[in-house]
Amino acid sequence: MPEEELDTQELKEKLEEALEEAQEHAHGSERRAVRWTVLLSLSTAIIAVMAAIASLQSGSYANEAIVRKDDAILHQSRADDAWSHFQAASIKAALYTTQAVASLNPQVVARWQSEAEREKGLQAELRNEAEKEQDQVREMDERSERSLHVHHRFAWSVTIFQVAIALAAIAALTRLPPVWWLSLGLGAGGAILFALGFAAA
Repeated sequence: MPEEELDTQELKEKLEEALEEAQEHAHGSERRAVRWTVLLSLSTAIIAVMAAIASLQSGSYANEAIVRKDDAILHQSRADDAWSHFQAASIKAALYTTQAVASLNPQVVARWQSEAEREKGLQAELRNEAEKEQDQVREMDERSERSLHVHHRFAWSVTIFQVAIALAAIAALTRLPPVWWLSLGLGAGGAILFALGFAAA
């Protein structure tokens, strides 16, 4: 049985074609991997920037809430002082009225009645002052609550952004695109809270 001749040229061409196809396939896979890595890095950087901004906003609104609460405490203290003075004026007016009734001397009666009227006039001023301070307390408490509410939205978005960044890091290390997609989904959720924080401000 005759041996078939091997066509070395044909074999060489087939090997070269197979090598070229393998290189093109490897080059295409490498390009896809590089593209994926670039997209992963870019999306993670965007999420990190939003997390940084949300963190600053969260801190700012937390500080605002504290300042407004401090203002409310200050106004409450002033209101308490005004109410204390109001009660003191009320007691003094009653004492002066009692002194006027008990006295037989018309000059003393007139003086005590004058003092009683002065204290009653002072009471009206003190009541107005105390009520204005109470209004300030309510306003500062409301502003503090509003700032705290906005702070919470930004704080939640920061937390979600941080989890998204951690998942992106895991995706980069394990080369698992589904983990990256999960990271993007969480980043989108954080972005919604981020936008709601600005809307509530």
